Amino acid sequence: MKKTLTAITLATSMMMGMISSAQAQVEQLDKVAAIVNSGVVLESEVKDLLENIKSNAEKNNQSLPSDRALRTQVMDKLINDSLMLQLGERMGVQISDAQLDETISNMARENKLNLSQFREALVAEGVNYEKYRENVRTELISGEVRRANVRRRIYIAPQEVANLLEEMKAQTNLDVEYNLGHILIEFPPNPTQADMNAAKVRADKVIELLNNGSDFAKIAIASSGGANALDGGALGYRNINELPTLFSELVDGQEKDEIFGPIRTGLGFSIVKILDIRGRQKVEIEEVQARHILIKPSIILSEAKAEETLQGFLDQINAGEADFADLAKEHSEGPTSVRGGDLGWADPKSYDPAFRDALARLDTDEYHKPFRSSFGWHLVQLTGRRMLDATKQMNENRAYQLLFNRKFGMESARWIKETRDEAYIEIFEQETK
Repeated sequence: MKKTLTAITLATSMMMGMISSAQAQVEQLDKVAAIVNSGVVLESEVKDLLENIKSNAEKNNQSLPSDRALRTQVMDKLINDSLMLQLGERMGVQISDAQLDETISNMARENKLNLSQFREALVAEGVNYEKYRENVRTELISGEVRRANVRRRIYIAPQEVANLLEEMKAQTNLDVEYNLGHILIEFPPNPTQADMNAAKVRADKVIELLNNGSDFAKIAIASSGGANALDGGALGYRNINELPTLFSELVDGQEKDEIFGPIRTGLGFSIVKILDIRGRQKVEIEEVQARHILIKPSIILSEAKAEETLQGFLDQINAGEADFADLAKEHSEGPTSVRGGDLGWADPKSYDPAFRDALARLDTDEYHKPFRSSFGWHLVQLTGRRMLDATKQMNENRAYQLLFNRKFGMESARWIKETRDEAYIEIFEQETK
């Protein structure tokens, strides 16, 4: 009996020793580096990030600060990440696997690789791909949380945008050159009021001819008293600062083919036309006008029947037996049915991809055979295309974004500091070897 008890006691002691040893080993493998509200930063996370930074620095032949300073920076980042993830969870911010894969695929494309090749390259460098993937997810969530919270703290006044646009305009004007056409309806020497009135009548007649499409150069050669008359009135390409002040004020920011005048000067009446502009960035966008009949499949109406119904409508329209607008009003399930299916003018990129692609294949007034989008089955007619100058809108958007970016960095730093000040953060000193 004593032997049995001794054996049990010995076995128990050995097991307890093993458990204690195992626990000691676990503690050595991973420790809590910091507590952040309800979350923790693990020592393994700190070491992983430190190793990654050092590895990248070595590859890029980049010097690093002391280990203590580097660890402080790493701890700051991981604490911020923990705060962002906790905020993101409360806000309901989620990054799906599909979104994550798309982001990593974009990163792969930037490196001229497909997703599989990108993954292999990371693994070849000793990177744990699953950890890498989750780190990207963390960055995406952190970015979304930061933007959502900082955006509402930033206000950009319309006047700020206008002021920046003026600055941008002054800078870009140095690269813009105008080729102006000039017609001078001269006064005779020592003109009387009657002479000036007669010159004004002739100048008004020239403006009328030009507005009706007459050739500028031809009129300049025939009528202009300016030094460039034989050149068709063309002054050649000049920067805005090289033009006569009177002309530069008129044409600055204006478009090609604009006509100005008559402008009275000491010599007579000047008429100016912008013949061409070069060096100016111009952005054009296409808009399309279309109308459609939408039928949504249901338990009662099958996919095949919906397609067949629309094909029947198309046959009737082509045969002259039915009117598109009337059919849309009677049968379309879209909100535009009351307008005969008219969608108005819109950027095609705003439509469902299938709808956008269908419009891209059409000429004006042409019908597309029935097709399926995410909304249902459509019968579409393209009724118009046009190009719009979106330069002004693009510049306004750019100015707004520049102002936003200027303020975002500073406001983001303030917000993170406030968030950290309100959080419970406890950092544990780690023993150094």
